[in-house]
Amino acid sequence: MKLIKIKKLGADIKHQAEKLADSGFKQIFTHIDQLKIKKGVDTMGLDKFINQCAMMAAGSGAVAGSGGMITLIAGLPIDFANLITQQFRVTMAIMYYNKGSYQIEFNDFMGLVATSLSVEAGVAISKTMMEGIAEKFLMVLGTRTAERMVPVVGAVIGGTANYLFIKRMAEMVKKMQDAPVVIPID
Repeated sequence: MKLIKIKKLGADIKHQAEKLADSGFKQIFTHIDQLKIKKGVDTMGLDKFINQCAMMAAGSGAVAGSGGMITLIAGLPIDFANLITQQFRVTMAIMYYNKGSYQIEFNDFMGLVATSLSVEAGVAISKTMMEGIAEKFLMVLGTRTAERMVPVVGAVIGGTANYLFIKRMAEMVKKMQDAPVVIPID
């Protein structure tokens, strides 16, 4: 009986990963205003921008876990979407900071996201690679879901887990990127 449920859970994760890979990542990417990220990094600096994104992720994690099972069911999809959005914003900010250009192409961006999540990325962005990224995100979120079912304690766990996830991913992306580009001003 339990084996069947585990197989069903695996199939559900695979199905959700396929849906996310097909259109979800592209939709999230296109809804992020890259110029606002540039302005945020220029005014706050990279580290403060990353911290702001981590705090926004922590906020949705805290809300999703605050009321236990009731808010978890309603808040988990929103928390998941916000976590991906904040991770994308952080990655774009680091790419802008290091390359000097804030206009990033989707395929270049997803290649870096795949590498930061330790998903095998080939020369071309493939559906399999996108599904691998989606599965990694779903697994990260799923491992923390049970802990968020306890009211109040779940808020602390959810907020802290999201904050640390964004901060750790930012450090990984920073390490993978080249040294910052210095643009001389005449």
